[in-house]
Amino acid sequence: MADMNLNADECLLTRMQEMSLDYHFTVEQEVGSATHAFFSFNGTAGVLRIATINEAGGWKDRSTVEDMDLAVRAGLRGWKFLYLGDLQVKSELPSTFNDYRNQQHRWSCGPANLFRKIVMEIAMNEKVTLWKKFYVIYSFFFVRKIIVHMVTFFFYCVVLPLTIFVPEVDVPIWGAVYIPSIIAILNSVGTPRSVHLLLYWILFENVMSLHRTKATLIGLFGAGRANEWVVTEKLGDAAKNKPAPKFFKKPKFKFGNRLHMLELGFGLFLFFCGCYDYVHGKNKYFIYLFLQTITFLICGFGYVGTIIPTSS
Repeated sequence: MADMNLNADECLLTRMQEMSLDYHFTVEQEVGSATHAFFSFNGTAGVLRIATINEAGGWKDRSTVEDMDLAVRAGLRGWKFLYLGDLQVKSELPSTFNDYRNQQHRWSCGPANLFRKIVMEIAMNEKVTLWKKFYVIYSFFFVRKIIVHMVTFFFYCVVLPLTIFVPEVDVPIWGAVYIPSIIAILNSVGTPRSVHLLLYWILFENVMSLHRTKATLIGLFGAGRANEWVVTEKLGDAAKNKPAPKFFKKPKFKFGNRLHMLELGFGLFLFFCGCYDYVHGKNKYFIYLFLQTITFLICGFGYVGTIIPTSS
């Protein structure tokens, strides 16, 4: 079933999420269902047969993506999922940057952590074909849940900026610009009304790839926060309908609570690379680097999403 986001227009952050989720449902889920390939059950909106749950071994709490865990085990036992794009259910998106970061940590760390725990179960399964095992292990998990985050982050936020200091390394423009641009444009097909936000969406996704890469590595190696579950608070229409108190203090913003040092650090790194390229470079990468720097700094200073004042 498709999600109908109630608060997609609340702020720019929710618009960015709408673009990503619309692509996920309109393309990934639709294609997976139409081709009868494996695709993950979404816990937000779905119906499972009791027999499916029982045959798959029931719900397990070994990861923070229990819905994906159940879907994989059910798929290994021959059950198929059907996506109904014309049937929509209401949902809310996290509208503060901290809540969105926590959600993305769980969504990136959980699949990676599940992969390390279930990969041998998939490989040793005797009820599905070798091709389906390969598809689930390589395409569904390894490429889409692990590699995609790392490639985005390391290439655009680490490798490409560092090539500026090594003139002998020449990154072809088709690899740095053309192919990624085509992929980004295709990602906007699910949300035509937001196509004008595509440039900022790309820059923002590069920022989030930092957190997704970090979360993926934590999940892969089973580090301290691998099983951390932080409830994603969502304001949506609930905050608008909440009655105002009769007596209240003027809310204050605690600026220090909004600082994100990781984003600020990478913003300064990219700014330095951009300045060096402006002076010594030939490929004019500084244009991208300065735009990406601005995006990192906006996120680092907490000026993205809804800002919730404190009452103290």
